[in-house]
Amino acid sequence: MRILLSLAAATLILFHTGAQAGGDIAAGKTKSAPCAACHGADGNSPSPAFPIIAGQHEDYLIRAMQEYQSGARKNPIMSGFAAPLSDQDRADLAAYFASQKSALHTLKYAERLD
Repeated sequence: MRILLSLAAATLILFHTGAQAGGDIAAGKTKSAPCAACHGADGNSPSPAFPIIAGQHEDYLIRAMQEYQSGARKNPIMSGFAAPLSDQDRADLAAYFASQKSALHTLKYAERLD
């Protein structure tokens, strides 16, 4: 009986944590309007001066936004945009940009030889 209760508790914790961590792609798209000027509407930056964030891992994007908020990453423009973001805002934005097809790709070995 103890094992069954422990298993049930662990399952509830896993489901609860997963639900909190997920962002809403549609909400992220709506919230991404200010990002489009530098990173492009879908995260594929039109300029080499700004990084392509489309297709990045969600956890990486969330961490980057947290680091701009905390000052661990130094960029006055990004710090200003990240400052008012809530945990949910960061999760939504990360979900949206992670879901986008990236213009970046890795060359296969044969392509590099050309």
